[in-house]
Amino acid sequence: MSQRYRQKIHYRVKVIPIKRIQVWDEAQARSLDRDGIRELAKSIKNEGLQNPPMVQKDGRGRFLLMSGQRRLAALKLLKAKKIPVLVLTKGYDLENAKAASVIENLHRKNMAPKDMASSCRFLAEKMGVTGGAHSLGISRKTFKKYVGFAALPEKIKNLVPGTISSSVAINLNQIVPNVNKAVLVAERISVLDARTQKNYLRLLAKHPSANHRKLLKKARILAVRRTVPLTLSSSYAKKLEKESQYREEDPEKLARQIVVSWLSKRSHKR
Repeated sequence: MSQRYRQKIHYRVKVIPIKRIQVWDEAQARSLDRDGIRELAKSIKNEGLQNPPMVQKDGRGRFLLMSGQRRLAALKLLKAKKIPVLVLTKGYDLENAKAASVIENLHRKNMAPKDMASSCRFLAEKMGVTGGAHSLGISRKTFKKYVGFAALPEKIKNLVPGTISSSVAINLNQIVPNVNKAVLVAERISVLDARTQKNYLRLLAKHPSANHRKLLKKARILAVRRTVPLTLSSSYAKKLEKESQYREEDPEKLARQIVVSWLSKRSHKR
Protein backbone atom coordinates (compact mmCIF):
# COMPACT_ATOMS: atom_id res chain seq x y z
CA MET A 1 0.00 0.00 0.00
CA SER A 2 1.16 3.58 -0.63
CA GLN A 3 3.08 5.24 2.21
CA ARG A 4 0.28 7.75 2.38
CA TYR A 5 -1.99 5.00 3.70
CA ARG A 6 0.50 3.42 6.11
CA GLN A 7 -0.45 5.60 9.01
CA LYS A 8 -0.23 4.63 12.67
CA ILE A 9 -3.79 4.05 13.85
CA HIS A 10 -5.36 4.04 17.29
CA TYR A 11 -8.49 2.15 18.21
CA ARG A 12 -10.43 0.57 21.05
CA VAL A 13 -12.35 -2.71 21.05
CA LYS A 14 -16.09 -2.39 21.53
CA VAL A 15 -19.12 -4.67 21.09
CA ILE A 16 -21.93 -2.93 19.20
CA PRO A 17 -25.25 -3.87 17.53
CA ILE A 18 -24.53 -4.94 13.97
CA LYS A 19 -27.45 -2.87 12.67
CA ARG A 20 -25.64 0.32 13.71
CA ILE A 21 -22.80 -0.33 11.24
CA GLN A 22 -23.11 1.59 7.97
CA VAL A 23 -21.17 1.01 4.75
CA TRP A 24 -20.05 4.34 3.27
CA ASP A 25 -22.24 5.54 0.42
CA GLU A 26 -19.56 5.56 -2.27
CA ALA A 27 -18.50 2.01 -1.41
CA GLN A 28 -16.47 0.47 -4.18
CA ALA A 29 -15.78 -3.23 -4.87
CA ARG A 30 -18.82 -4.39 -2.92
CA SER A 31 -20.06 -7.08 -5.29
CA LEU A 32 -19.17 -9.84 -2.84
CA ASP A 33 -18.85 -13.45 -3.91
CA ARG A 34 -21.68 -15.39 -2.21
CA ASP A 35 -19.81 -18.68 -2.07
CA GLY A 36 -16.81 -16.93 -0.55
CA ILE A 37 -18.97 -15.25 2.07
CA ARG A 38 -20.58 -18.58 2.99
CA GLU A 39 -17.14 -20.15 3.43
CA LEU A 40 -16.02 -17.23 5.58
CA ALA A 41 -19.18 -17.48 7.68
CA LYS A 42 -18.51 -21.17 8.25
CA SER A 43 -14.95 -20.38 9.30
CA ILE A 44 -16.10 -17.69 11.73
CA LYS A 45 -18.72 -20.04 13.19
CA ASN A 46 -16.14 -22.80 13.77
CA GLU A 47 -13.10 -20.75 14.77
CA GLY A 48 -14.52 -17.44 15.91
CA LEU A 49 -13.89 -13.93 14.58
CA GLN A 50 -10.11 -13.55 14.51
CA ASN A 51 -9.95 -10.02 13.15
CA PRO A 52 -12.90 -7.69 13.98
CA PRO A 53 -14.09 -5.17 11.38
CA MET A 54 -12.77 -1.64 11.72
CA VAL A 55 -15.28 1.19 12.16
CA GLN A 56 -15.37 4.89 12.88
CA LYS A 57 -18.09 6.70 14.84
CA ASP A 58 -19.94 9.25 12.73
CA GLY A 59 -21.35 11.41 15.53
CA ARG A 60 -24.95 10.33 14.98
CA GLY A 61 -24.88 7.11 16.94
CA ARG A 62 -23.79 5.08 13.93
CA PHE A 63 -20.48 3.45 13.03
CA LEU A 64 -19.05 3.81 9.54
CA LEU A 65 -17.31 0.69 8.22
CA MET A 66 -13.65 1.34 7.45
CA SER A 67 -12.52 -2.20 6.56
CA GLY A 68 -13.89 -5.73 6.89
CA GLN A 69 -16.79 -5.68 4.45
CA ARG A 70 -16.61 -9.43 3.82
CA ARG A 71 -16.43 -10.18 7.53
CA LEU A 72 -19.45 -7.96 8.14
CA ALA A 73 -21.40 -9.75 5.37
CA ALA A 74 -20.45 -13.14 6.85
CA LEU A 75 -21.58 -12.08 10.34
CA LYS A 76 -24.90 -10.87 8.93
CA LEU A 77 -25.29 -14.25 7.25
CA LEU A 78 -24.81 -15.85 10.67
CA LYS A 79 -27.64 -13.62 12.02
CA ALA A 80 -25.30 -11.95 14.52
CA LYS A 81 -27.01 -9.27 16.61
CA LYS A 82 -23.92 -7.79 18.26
CA ILE A 83 -20.30 -8.02 17.13
CA PRO A 84 -16.89 -6.88 18.36
CA VAL A 85 -15.35 -4.06 16.32
CA LEU A 86 -12.23 -1.91 16.36
CA VAL A 87 -13.44 1.67 16.84
CA LEU A 88 -10.92 4.08 15.35
CA THR A 89 -9.98 6.99 17.57
CA LYS A 90 -7.05 8.39 15.55
CA GLY A 91 -5.09 7.81 12.36
CA TYR A 92 -7.55 7.28 9.50
CA ASP A 93 -9.54 9.95 7.77
CA LEU A 94 -12.52 8.84 5.69
CA GLU A 95 -10.81 9.06 2.30
CA ASN A 96 -7.85 6.97 3.46
CA ALA A 97 -10.20 4.41 4.96
CA LYS A 98 -12.18 4.12 1.73
CA ALA A 99 -9.02 3.43 -0.25
CA ALA A 100 -7.84 0.87 2.31
CA SER A 101 -11.22 -0.89 2.15
CA VAL A 102 -11.14 -1.02 -1.65
CA ILE A 103 -7.64 -2.48 -1.66
CA GLU A 104 -8.62 -5.08 0.93
CA ASN A 105 -11.55 -6.28 -1.20
CA LEU A 106 -9.51 -6.35 -4.40
CA HIS A 107 -6.83 -8.50 -2.81
CA ARG A 108 -9.26 -10.94 -1.22
CA LYS A 109 -11.31 -12.08 -4.21
CA ASN A 110 -11.53 -12.28 -7.98
CA MET A 111 -13.65 -9.47 -9.33
CA ALA A 112 -15.61 -8.91 -12.50
CA PRO A 113 -13.85 -6.49 -14.90
CA LYS A 114 -16.60 -3.92 -14.34
CA ASP A 115 -16.13 -3.91 -10.56
CA MET A 116 -12.35 -3.98 -10.82
CA ALA A 117 -12.40 -1.00 -13.19
CA SER A 118 -14.69 0.99 -10.92
CA SER A 119 -12.42 0.32 -7.95
CA CYS A 120 -9.25 1.21 -9.87
CA ARG A 121 -10.80 4.48 -10.98
CA PHE A 122 -11.58 5.29 -7.34
CA LEU A 123 -8.00 4.49 -6.29
CA ALA A 124 -6.62 6.59 -9.16
CA GLU A 125 -8.57 9.58 -7.88
CA LYS A 126 -7.41 9.10 -4.29
CA MET A 127 -3.86 7.76 -4.71
CA GLY A 128 -2.84 8.50 -8.30
CA VAL A 129 -2.00 5.94 -11.00
CA THR A 130 1.38 4.97 -9.56
CA GLY A 131 0.08 4.63 -5.99
CA GLY A 132 -2.99 2.67 -7.06
CA ALA A 133 -1.01 0.29 -9.26
CA HIS A 134 1.59 -0.27 -6.54
CA SER A 135 -1.05 -0.95 -3.88
CA LEU A 136 -2.59 -3.71 -6.05
CA GLY A 137 0.71 -5.15 -7.23
CA ILE A 138 -0.04 -4.57 -10.92
CA SER A 139 1.71 -2.53 -13.62
CA ARG A 140 0.80 1.08 -14.38
CA LYS A 141 -0.23 -0.03 -17.88
CA THR A 142 -2.69 -2.63 -16.56
CA PHE A 143 -4.01 -0.21 -13.95
CA LYS A 144 -4.60 2.49 -16.59
CA LYS A 145 -6.50 -0.02 -18.74
CA TYR A 146 -8.90 -0.68 -15.88
CA VAL A 147 -9.32 3.05 -15.30
CA GLY A 148 -10.07 3.54 -19.00
CA PHE A 149 -12.59 0.71 -18.89
CA ALA A 150 -14.39 2.39 -15.98
CA ALA A 151 -15.19 5.38 -18.19
CA LEU A 152 -16.94 3.31 -20.87
CA PRO A 153 -20.72 3.49 -21.42
CA GLU A 154 -22.63 0.78 -19.54
CA LYS A 155 -23.79 -0.93 -22.75
CA ILE A 156 -20.19 -1.51 -23.79
CA LYS A 157 -19.06 -2.53 -20.29
CA ASN A 158 -21.76 -5.19 -20.26
CA LEU A 159 -20.18 -6.86 -23.32
CA VAL A 160 -17.11 -7.78 -21.24
CA PRO A 161 -16.02 -10.52 -20.93
CA GLY A 162 -18.82 -12.49 -22.64
CA THR A 163 -18.61 -10.81 -26.06
CA ILE A 164 -15.29 -8.95 -26.23
CA SER A 165 -12.27 -8.34 -24.01
CA SER A 166 -11.83 -5.17 -21.95
CA SER A 167 -8.96 -3.95 -24.16
CA VAL A 168 -11.09 -4.40 -27.30
CA ALA A 169 -13.96 -2.57 -25.59
CA ILE A 170 -11.72 0.43 -24.80
CA ASN A 171 -10.34 0.50 -28.35
CA LEU A 172 -13.78 0.11 -29.89
CA ASN A 173 -15.22 2.98 -27.83
CA GLN A 174 -12.47 5.28 -29.11
CA ILE A 175 -13.03 4.30 -32.73
CA VAL A 176 -16.84 4.22 -32.70
CA PRO A 177 -18.31 6.96 -30.47
CA ASN A 178 -21.89 5.90 -31.24
CA VAL A 179 -22.73 3.37 -28.53
CA ASN A 180 -25.35 1.39 -30.47
CA LYS A 181 -23.07 1.10 -33.49
CA ALA A 182 -20.19 0.07 -31.24
CA VAL A 183 -22.33 -2.71 -29.74
CA LEU A 184 -23.20 -3.93 -33.26
CA VAL A 185 -19.52 -3.99 -34.25
CA ALA A 186 -18.64 -5.85 -31.04
CA GLU A 187 -21.21 -8.54 -31.79
CA ARG A 188 -19.91 -8.92 -35.34
CA ILE A 189 -16.26 -9.32 -34.37
CA SER A 190 -16.88 -11.45 -31.27
CA VAL A 191 -16.40 -14.66 -33.29
CA LEU A 192 -13.02 -13.56 -34.66
CA ASP A 193 -9.66 -14.42 -33.15
CA ALA A 194 -7.73 -11.70 -31.30
CA ARG A 195 -5.40 -10.84 -34.21
CA THR A 196 -8.22 -10.54 -36.74
CA GLN A 197 -10.20 -8.38 -34.27
CA LYS A 198 -7.21 -6.08 -33.91
CA ASN A 199 -6.80 -5.80 -37.69
CA TYR A 200 -10.53 -5.18 -38.13
CA LEU A 201 -10.54 -2.30 -35.64
CA ARG A 202 -7.39 -0.79 -37.16
CA LEU A 203 -9.03 -0.84 -40.59
CA LEU A 204 -12.29 0.52 -39.18
CA ALA A 205 -10.41 3.47 -37.67
CA LYS A 206 -8.96 4.28 -41.10
CA HIS A 207 -12.15 3.62 -43.05
CA PRO A 208 -15.13 4.33 -40.73
CA SER A 209 -17.66 4.25 -43.59
CA ALA A 210 -16.52 0.90 -45.03
CA ASN A 211 -19.00 -1.98 -44.83
CA HIS A 212 -18.51 -4.97 -42.59
CA ARG A 213 -17.81 -7.52 -45.33
CA LYS A 214 -14.97 -5.52 -46.86
CA LEU A 215 -13.39 -4.84 -43.49
CA LEU A 216 -13.67 -8.50 -42.51
CA LYS A 217 -12.10 -9.68 -45.77
CA LYS A 218 -9.13 -7.31 -45.44
CA ALA A 219 -8.70 -8.12 -41.74
CA ARG A 220 -8.53 -11.84 -42.49
CA ILE A 221 -6.04 -11.30 -45.31
CA LEU A 222 -3.80 -9.29 -42.99
CA ALA A 223 -4.03 -12.03 -40.35
CA VAL A 224 -3.08 -14.71 -42.88
CA ARG A 225 -0.16 -12.65 -44.16
CA ARG A 226 1.30 -12.50 -40.67
CA THR A 227 0.60 -16.11 -39.70
CA VAL A 228 1.74 -18.86 -42.05
CA PRO A 229 1.65 -22.49 -40.80
CA LEU A 230 4.96 -24.24 -41.31
CA THR A 231 5.30 -28.04 -41.35
CA LEU A 232 8.80 -29.51 -41.14
CA SER A 233 10.00 -33.04 -41.72
CA SER A 234 11.24 -34.86 -38.62
CA SER A 235 14.88 -34.37 -39.65
CA TYR A 236 14.50 -30.61 -40.18
CA ALA A 237 12.49 -30.32 -36.98
CA LYS A 238 15.38 -31.93 -35.07
CA LYS A 239 17.86 -29.59 -36.72
CA LEU A 240 15.73 -26.57 -35.80
CA GLU A 241 15.44 -27.79 -32.21
CA LYS A 242 19.20 -28.36 -31.99
CA GLU A 243 19.99 -24.94 -33.46
CA SER A 244 17.50 -23.19 -31.15
CA GLN A 245 19.11 -24.86 -28.12
CA TYR A 246 22.55 -23.80 -29.32
CA ARG A 247 21.41 -20.19 -29.78
CA GLU A 248 19.20 -20.33 -26.66
CA GLU A 249 16.24 -19.03 -28.64
CA ASP A 250 12.62 -20.08 -28.98
CA PRO A 251 12.28 -22.53 -31.96
CA GLU A 252 9.27 -20.67 -33.39
CA LYS A 253 11.08 -17.34 -33.19
CA LEU A 254 14.17 -18.82 -34.83
CA ALA A 255 12.06 -20.33 -37.64
CA ARG A 256 10.56 -16.89 -38.33
CA GLN A 257 14.03 -15.35 -38.48
CA ILE A 258 15.22 -18.01 -40.94
CA VAL A 259 12.18 -17.56 -43.22
CA VAL A 260 12.43 -13.75 -43.17
CA SER A 261 16.17 -13.91 -43.87
CA TRP A 262 15.64 -16.30 -46.78
CA LEU A 263 12.87 -14.16 -48.30
CA SER A 264 15.00 -11.04 -47.90
CA LYS A 265 17.87 -12.65 -49.79
CA ARG A 266 15.53 -13.84 -52.53
CA SER A 267 14.09 -10.38 -53.04
CA HIS A 268 17.59 -8.86 -53.37
CA LYS A 269 18.54 -11.40 -56.06
CA ARG A 270 15.58 -10.33 -58.13
